[in-house]
Amino acid sequence: MSTKFSMVAAHSRRPAGEDSIFAINNAAQQAAKVHGADKVVNASVGALLEDDGKLSIIPSVIELLRGLPAVEYAAYAPIAGLPNFLEAAKKAVFRDQTPEGYIEAIATPGGSGAIRHTVWNYSNAGDHILTPDWYWGPYKTIAEEHGRFISTYTLFDENDHFHIEAFCKTVEELLQKQDQLVILLNSPANNPTGYSLSNEEWEAVLSFLKQKAANAEKKITLFVDIAYIDFAGKTNECRSFMKLFGGLPENILTIVAFSMSKGYTLYGMRCGAMICITSNQDVAEEFKAANQFSNRGVWSNGTRPAMTVLAQIFENPDLLKKVETERSILQQMLSQRAAAFMENARKVNLKVCPYKAGFFITIPCSNPEAVTQELQKDLIFAVPMGKGIRFAVCSVPEKQCALVPEKFVKAIAKFE
Repeated sequence: MSTKFSMVAAHSRRPAGEDSIFAINNAAQQAAKVHGADKVVNASVGALLEDDGKLSIIPSVIELLRGLPAVEYAAYAPIAGLPNFLEAAKKAVFRDQTPEGYIEAIATPGGSGAIRHTVWNYSNAGDHILTPDWYWGPYKTIAEEHGRFISTYTLFDENDHFHIEAFCKTVEELLQKQDQLVILLNSPANNPTGYSLSNEEWEAVLSFLKQKAANAEKKITLFVDIAYIDFAGKTNECRSFMKLFGGLPENILTIVAFSMSKGYTLYGMRCGAMICITSNQDVAEEFKAANQFSNRGVWSNGTRPAMTVLAQIFENPDLLKKVETERSILQQMLSQRAAAFMENARKVNLKVCPYKAGFFITIPCSNPEAVTQELQKDLIFAVPMGKGIRFAVCSVPEKQCALVPEKFVKAIAKFE
């Protein structure tokens, strides 16, 4: 039996094939050409779209970007990022909820770059990275790309709250096997469920981690993915948990991932930052050195125009207010879509993961692939996951969000 000739190193051999989400999106677009866009529900797109299917933008952000002088597009940014951008990123992340401690920032290409550096620089080869069982698929891709593995715990308990017992149990198990542990927590407005940990749940998480940190040989990095925070509620209210990251033991490092993709509608500019909070100044300085080195070794410079845009927004209170006013229109549109879906899900007894805010609602089911295929017969295109189906309310008009739950109930009933 012949084998296909390969030049790729053994560790980089991957199965060929199109990304599943992009494949579903392509299928939806083809269906729209045949049946008409108004007949197709494309719930695969992970970006906020207008009712006509065009990308939602914040006009003042785009206007500012277009108005930059040519040199801002042509020039390199510093390896670590423009200093005024790094300060603006801290303001954008914390607003009035800055925790106590040493805080440093490094520019990255979106939140993905922050994930990559955290996995590489704060875990060892062969380590397991911890995240809940409902998680963004590229976490696994990034871990595997760097010789790590993903371990999961059950996100929800029987009351649809954060499953603190499952979290603690898995942390305990992993720390018995490895001295360094990276924990990826996507909250508020989790992708794919829309769940947000309460402040009480954050307190329980941190209380347990402090217990584990009593063993000085254990080093815990808590990575907080806040990609959707600007669509998670009132500015300071949804950030109030961040104060809890102050005063932690020196062997607990918190890293927050900032991205300009969703909150500033600059998806394609690939601009973000990783921001650390630590009680130890040496750890903060080490953070800067290690991650700046990784920037140079992986992608070198970030996207200067986007950095300049954020810096100018936070240097001008009137401009910041304008951006927030325009963003609030998008926030309202998203909230109305999610409310329409959830209200009608309750009416037809469709079980969904507990949704608080964000771009996605997830429907648990035992045969997501089959149900997804069945939904496509009704021209509904959603994303199958390991234990359910992700529906992007961010990309579906409110009217369609209201109609879809009944279709889900019928499709699921055929296979359960």
